[in-house]
Amino acid sequence: MTVTRRQTLALMGATAAASLAAPAIAQGTKLKIGALRFTSHSPSFIALEKGLFAEAGLDVELEFFQAAQPMAVAIASGDVDYAMTAMSGGLVNLAEKGAIKVIGGGLSEEQGIDGQKILASDAAFQAGLTSPAALGGKRFGMTTAGSSFHYMGSKIAAAEGVEMEFVPLQKVGAIIGALKTGQIDAWSIVPHIAKPIAGGPEVHMIGNVADYLPDYQVTTVFTSTANAADRAQTEAFLSAFGAGVTDYNSTMIDRAGGDAGVDAMVDLIHKYVYTDREREKAAPSIINGTMRINEGAALNVASIRDQLEWFQSEDLVDAGISLDQIIDATYVETIGS
Repeated sequence: MTVTRRQTLALMGATAAASLAAPAIAQGTKLKIGALRFTSHSPSFIALEKGLFAEAGLDVELEFFQAAQPMAVAIASGDVDYAMTAMSGGLVNLAEKGAIKVIGGGLSEEQGIDGQKILASDAAFQAGLTSPAALGGKRFGMTTAGSSFHYMGSKIAAAEGVEMEFVPLQKVGAIIGALKTGQIDAWSIVPHIAKPIAGGPEVHMIGNVADYLPDYQVTTVFTSTANAADRAQTEAFLSAFGAGVTDYNSTMIDRAGGDAGVDAMVDLIHKYVYTDREREKAAPSIINGTMRINEGAALNVASIRDQLEWFQSEDLVDAGISLDQIIDATYVETIGS
């Protein structure tokens, strides 16, 4: 029998869940969990709203950020305990200094699941940017150098044999504004953001990130080195987070609860995502953002290695840093290692 990647991850999730059962910690252990107001951060929202963190003995408060780098700094300083975000040069540099550890995987590109989109401004589109092959010489938006946007754009450009100018704009909102007004030509982002802005006349979808980065480990679960050394606490967190992942995947992708299940999950997620919109207007964007999250927080080490090698090739991190300095692989199943 052929086992698909999805089935493999599910088996890994079951194994990880078994190993994470019933951690012994003090009830009511207070934790701060870092998050972005993205659909992909739903496992943390689910674990909080459905009492999964509480069942694991954790008293959790969510703290929201607008980019990956500030979240990594907050983890290193101890202001936040656990978080899920994209790999960045800043995160790798903090890992090299012994401040943080990646302990699991989050969002992944997967064949058959609608993933991140490559976008073009209307001005660039009308001038011929109708596919990624035409990105040569264009201005590509990113938050900061060494961000996931920088990595994705560089890999796409390399695959197409072109060079682009990368424009740092710090925040996702600023990138959206610059793309809509033609101040930048292109960008790549998760579908729940890409599809709504491409629904208007200012922005067009011109490609899929998965065509260039199949099995890309988009986000990782990480913590401070001190927390990684606290076995009971970290296992408790991952146990609850993993249960949130399973609930999310089952409901939103496998549709185990049918339309009613999806509607109820959208209600829950809407408390944290697109809160400035009425539920009816927010729902399509929340559903559009549905991408599978690794069961059991399984970690694609091959993808992390590729990202590290790119950071090193761009002189964004030290050439001597190793994967072992970044990853604590003892908590979850790893693939591609």
